[in-house]
Amino acid sequence: METIQPLTPDALVVSGDLTQRAKRYQFKEARQFFDRLGNLPMLVVPGNHDVPLWRIFERLFKPHALYCEIITPDLNPVLRVGNVVLVGLDSTAPRRSISNGRIYLQQLRHCEKTFAAVPQDMTRIVVAHHHFAPGHDRIFDSTMPRARRAIACFVEQKVEMILGGHLHRSYIGSSLDFFPGHHRDRGIIIVQCGTTTSSRGTGRERDENTFNLIEAGSQTITVTHYLYLEKEGKFVPFSKHIFPRLGQTFDAGNPGSGSFPP
Repeated sequence: METIQPLTPDALVVSGDLTQRAKRYQFKEARQFFDRLGNLPMLVVPGNHDVPLWRIFERLFKPHALYCEIITPDLNPVLRVGNVVLVGLDSTAPRRSISNGRIYLQQLRHCEKTFAAVPQDMTRIVVAHHHFAPGHDRIFDSTMPRARRAIACFVEQKVEMILGGHLHRSYIGSSLDFFPGHHRDRGIIIVQCGTTTSSRGTGRERDENTFNLIEAGSQTITVTHYLYLEKEGKFVPFSKHIFPRLGQTFDAGNPGSGSFPP
């Protein structure tokens, strides 16, 4: 909280896993945390830990009941803030895949319809808990089934960035790193958040807390990666990544405004 407020973000993005075992008291604690942020606009999507694992009846017949009751009833939310439109997608698939998740065709159509209704110059961002990009280090991770189909659709929809979680470690890069697709000049920025409020970081972020601050300008998109340093007792900027907006180059304009931490 002490870090978020001085950054004066326009919105907050939470890419899932609000709880450990989808219990009522855990959702209530998450709700209380969100309420402390006041009127800050938020986009939240569920993670696989936000659906019951061992409570089989609930997982099969009412997997998101507590999430919808306490957090938000919208599993595929849309948020417009400044020059940015974000579409959240529920990738949890509790009846089919607890771990790897799924994105279905109706969700891709939902994205298409949403983006078709906004101005062409708006920054288009997709948010989902599960990862579309494979692990970038020596830890093996299976991506979502048919992740490439989704990325191909997002490219056609002129999505510029995908935000996610699930891996418990950060990655900032491009879809072109692992999937060239049909348009080599239209890769999608991939921003995986590590873990911001728990001790379950993995890989090089083991026991570490991180978040990303995104500034979407008219010419560029800037991602600043923040890491919590015990010695400093606070989150500090660890790295900065600047990407040109779709159809733009680095030598024009400035990043502008419109920042929000996911």
